[in-house]
Amino acid sequence: MTRVSVFNSPLLLGFDHFERALDRISKTSAEGYPPYNIEQIGEEGLRITLAVAGFGMDDLGVAVEGNQLTIRGRQADDEAGRVFLHRGIAARQFQRSFVLAEGIEVRGASLDNGLLHIELVRPTPEPRVRTITIARGAASKGAIDVSSEAGGKS
Repeated sequence: MTRVSVFNSPLLLGFDHFERALDRISKTSAEGYPPYNIEQIGEEGLRITLAVAGFGMDDLGVAVEGNQLTIRGRQADDEAGRVFLHRGIAARQFQRSFVLAEGIEVRGASLDNGLLHIELVRPTPEPRVRTITIARGAASKGAIDVSSEAGGKS
């Protein structure tokens, strides 16, 4: 089945990276382990909390590559000699990825009572106004002047 792109309109130039991000999100949304919450903390703060009961600090890894946050968990194999009559606590490895919007920064991570908290900050961008100068005729094709103003500053 052929997928129709939402961003195929000529009015949406340069939005192909959003389409790629949406593809990554749809591939990872089927994963259900470990469960997580995303909270807004104040005006600029976000917190991702993952339930990682049974994982220690040495079993977890948090990495940011480009605009993708990846959390990995892998427990050491310490089951030698243990006999389980029932095993309901998950002891499998996992990898959970989140695509971060432009400008979001990871400030830190902490592990508390089986919950991994990842603190994010979304700074408020300064409004930026660009003025494009229109040149006259074919003789001035090479002279393009673009001036930029950011919140009243040059």
